[in-house]
Amino acid sequence: MHSVKAIFKKQMKDTLKNMGVLIQFIIYPLVAFAMTVLMDTAAIPYEVLAVMPNMVNVMAAVFAGMALVSSAAAIIAEDKEKKSLRFLVMANVKPPAYLLGVGGTVFFVSIFTSVAFSFISGFGGVDFWIFLASMMSGVTASILLGATIGLLTKNQQSATAIAMPIAMVLGFGPMMAGFNDTIARVLHITYTQQLNVVSDYLTIGGVGAPLWHSFAIMWANVVVFGIVFVIVYAKKGMK
Repeated sequence: MHSVKAIFKKQMKDTLKNMGVLIQFIIYPLVAFAMTVLMDTAAIPYEVLAVMPNMVNVMAAVFAGMALVSSAAAIIAEDKEKKSLRFLVMANVKPPAYLLGVGGTVFFVSIFTSVAFSFISGFGGVDFWIFLASMMSGVTASILLGATIGLLTKNQQSATAIAMPIAMVLGFGPMMAGFNDTIARVLHITYTQQLNVVSDYLTIGGVGAPLWHSFAIMWANVVVFGIVFVIVYAKKGMK
């Protein structure tokens, strides 16, 4: 527990000092808010609005899928590049402790971003908690995926190069799926697609697949990514 607290405090300080990372937790809700205001005030024909995706839901999926995968990958890769991860492994810091320390920082800051998305969407009561639970499920999956990519790469540059294409598919995939049934079927097993399904379910008043189905898929993603992270950490953590 002491190692988790130490890693968490260190990473929190680094995050708050790094504006490039911190801005990613702020910019997406701001874009969602600006687009929502624009669509409410601009003279956009109803026929166009009817087929346009909900921008808050889109940006929430982009944040969870794209920003966090890249951020987590960069954080882990930086620790490897600076050899600090090697010292942690030599100090017998276990994978769960390291992940809780580093990932816990990203998770904690993401709570505020997720709450901001919920307020912009106007979710209240039970809907607020359902949306927040779905967002944090997606955040958890992204942290695990990004952390694994970070372990598999040698430095921040290579981590970003590998993480970005994957993150873009996860982030923008749900928006493209809204226009193409084939893409929707392919991305059905991804957590960002299911995050978008939950958001749409709440937005349009309980129409669509049952919520337990989406949460089951999201947490299946979390379990798989968690197992892969532990395996990769055990094999690659010191290299």
